[in-house]
Amino acid sequence: MRKLARHTTLRQLQVFEAIGRLRSFTQAAEELFLTQSTISTQVKNLVDIVGVPLVEYIGKQVHLTEAGKYLYQACQEILRTLDNVDMAVADLQGLKRGSLSISVIDTAKYFAPEVLGHFWQLYPEIDVSLNVSNREHVLERLKNNQDDVYILGHNPPADLEIHAEAFAPNPLYVMASKDHPLTKQNRSFSLEEIAEQPLLLREPGSGIRAAVEQLFAAKGLRPNVRMILSSNESIKHAVIGQLGISVLSLHSILLEGAEGPIAVLDVEGFPIKRNWHVVRPKAKELSVVAKRFVEFLYIEGELLSQKLDKLSSDLELKSQSRHYGT
Repeated sequence: MRKLARHTTLRQLQVFEAIGRLRSFTQAAEELFLTQSTISTQVKNLVDIVGVPLVEYIGKQVHLTEAGKYLYQACQEILRTLDNVDMAVADLQGLKRGSLSISVIDTAKYFAPEVLGHFWQLYPEIDVSLNVSNREHVLERLKNNQDDVYILGHNPPADLEIHAEAFAPNPLYVMASKDHPLTKQNRSFSLEEIAEQPLLLREPGSGIRAAVEQLFAAKGLRPNVRMILSSNESIKHAVIGQLGISVLSLHSILLEGAEGPIAVLDVEGFPIKRNWHVVRPKAKELSVVAKRFVEFLYIEGELLSQKLDKLSSDLELKSQSRHYGT
């Protein structure tokens, strides 16, 4: 350990932490803005210092040796400690500097950039980054501890040790074009009727899709799936084009409002009441900046709830999600 302390550099530890997390020399090079040859040289130097192999290849996949796993854990602890010192100093300076990295599922893109913008206006010296992706990719980033906090529509799988708290409602409704024949009927619909309609769904693994399939399965129904699309925006445009109806978060039409081209149908079993959750690995110690953002998120969550209530009122929805559990 004394040999490591004397001869290793912070850059070498950053490089090895990235390799251990990403399991790829190429991705580590891209993340750290280094060439792959530089990454390889840094690892070779570390191996020379430690005296035993740290990585091995099985096929094309990079794996850590037993010594590599110990060093990777140490790298994480060292870098996390340095981040906390940096954030603590930032807090002493009135949160004038620091960084914040957030990953959200793509449905959250309808509010997350605005929330992050409000936070940045309060703390303009903080470097903020936002990754928007599908649920599978966000969960992968969560497993690899790539960000400070994560926003998901429902909790991750039980096998992940995470801390999750609800901060805002995320009700799901059946939606159709304002020119769709069902919209013009202006009545309530049974789930059996909806099951017969051409339905547009997200890809397997989507939280919304899972909730929809669970609701239909509970009634012994199989929906008539016409098309599978990989983004909510694609689904919205397909709904407007009358390719079918879909189930979407009420957040997805907040911008257009009640006067937009999409109508909300009154359907048995809807809304499906869900919540937005702010998530992090259970063992992760949040930085000062991340803690402040989570606190800020609860305030913004109340504002989001009020916006949904107003939209529900404007749409004259019979069932409203005014409250959410923690």
